Amino acid sequence: MKTDDLITLMTQDAPAGMRYGRALALALGVGIVVSAVLLVGTVGLRHNMASVFETARVLFKIAVTLVLAVLAARLAMRVGRPGAETSRPALLLVVPVLMVVMAVIAELVVLPSDAWGASLVGRNALFCLFFVPVLSLAPFAGLFWALKKGAPQDPTAAGAAAGLAAGAIAAAIYAWHCPDDSPLFLVVWYTIAIAGVTAAGALLGRRWLRW
Repeated sequence: MKTDDLITLMTQDAPAGMRYGRALALALGVGIVVSAVLLVGTVGLRHNMASVFETARVLFKIAVTLVLAVLAARLAMRVGRPGAETSRPALLLVVPVLMVVMAVIAELVVLPSDAWGASLVGRNALFCLFFVPVLSLAPFAGLFWALKKGAPQDPTAAGAAAGLAAGAIAAAIYAWHCPDDSPLFLVVWYTIAIAGVTAAGALLGRRWLRW
């Protein structure tokens, strides 16, 4: 049987699609809860969380990571369905990128140049690089488990999408603890952490998501 014929049959298999949908919902739900509990049970929320919402930078950091997490999770859902359109969900990832670019420009305009370096480095760069991948483990494992119940046409791309979604979810959760609020910090360290999880997803997906 040709690959295209097999994909067509799998697309028409409604029960399998329902199982895949339930698996995705379960993977995301459990992954988010486990990561949130891990954050609260270890480093906890930032001590002044009740007051920091008055700060635009904190609101932006939480908002942009949530937007990225939602869009990346939507893309990860699509890649496991054979024949599903993925170009538009992938293109929508430009939205959080543009949000960060605009915030960085605003930060550079507002801050004096001699404060740029301190804002970029922050106080917890290394911890961010460590803890975001740790928080991504539960949603990462869950999404891979769910994708195995689907039929991704490109296992490498599917693994990368799962890694991006897991990393973005972890970043959105970590943002509730992170005391570094500058968009300069966000664009460097959060990006590196999420990119690392995405790369790991691509490498593992190439092997584990074949069908």
